[in-house]
Amino acid sequence: MTLPHDPRLPHSAREAMDVARDDARFGIAFIARRWRRLLLAFAGLLLPLWAFGELADEVREAEVFPFDAPILLFAQSVAHDGFDSTFLVFSRLGYEWGVVPLDVLVVLVLAAMRKLREGLFAGVAIIGSALLNLGAKQLFARQRPALWDSIAPESTFSFPSGHAMGSITIAMVLVLLAWHTRWRWWVTLPLAAFTLMVGLSRVYLGVHYPSDILAGWAVAIAWTVGAYLLVFPHGQRPWQER
Repeated sequence: MTLPHDPRLPHSAREAMDVARDDARFGIAFIARRWRRLLLAFAGLLLPLWAFGELADEVREAEVFPFDAPILLFAQSVAHDGFDSTFLVFSRLGYEWGVVPLDVLVVLVLAAMRKLREGLFAGVAIIGSALLNLGAKQLFARQRPALWDSIAPESTFSFPSGHAMGSITIAMVLVLLAWHTRWRWWVTLPLAAFTLMVGLSRVYLGVHYPSDILAGWAVAIAWTVGAYLLVFPHGQRPWQER
C-alpha cells in the first residue's frame, strides 16, 4: 500500500516512507508469528550466555565473588549426618547413579522409536554439553574450594560444575521435548527440583563454589536451547509427523 499523493513531499521521500511502512508491517507480522521462539532465544540463549560471560570473566581475572564463601560457610554450619546422606545421594544421582544412565536411556529410546530428529537433539545437547564442560574446566583451571575437608573430595578443576551442567542439560532436553504435550508440568516441576538439589549438593559437600553451579546452569541452558533451535528450525516442534 502506498501513501496518498502529497505534492509537498518529494517523490523519493514518499517512496522511503512506503518502504519504512512495509518493513514495519513485515516486522510486526514476523514477531506475531514467531514470538514464542524469539522469547525462547532471548530467555534461553542470550540471557544465559550473558550470565556465563560475566561469571567467566570474573573467574578468568581471578576475582572473588562476594557470595561464594558466605554460602559455603553457611552450608558447612548446617551440616549434620542426615544432610550428609541426603546430599551424597543427590550428588551421585547428578552423575553416575542418575544423569549418565538417563542420558543413554533417553537417546536409545528415541532411536528405538525412530524419532530421529528428537534423538538428534538429545544427542547433540548431551554430548556437546559434556565436551563443553571438559573444555571449559581446562580453559579456566579454577581450583576447588578448600574451606574444609569434604566427605566426597574431587580432584578435577571446578569451573563450571559438571554435575550442574549434566543435570540441567538432560532436564532441559526432556522439558523441551515435553513442552508441547500434556506432560509439560509433570516433567518440568520434578526436574527443576532435581536440578536444584544436585546443585545444592555440590555446594553442601564443599566441592564447588556457588558461582561454579550458576555458570554450569547458564552455559548448559544456552547450549541446549541453541541445539533445540538448530534441530527444530522454522517453528517445527518435537513429535510432529514429517
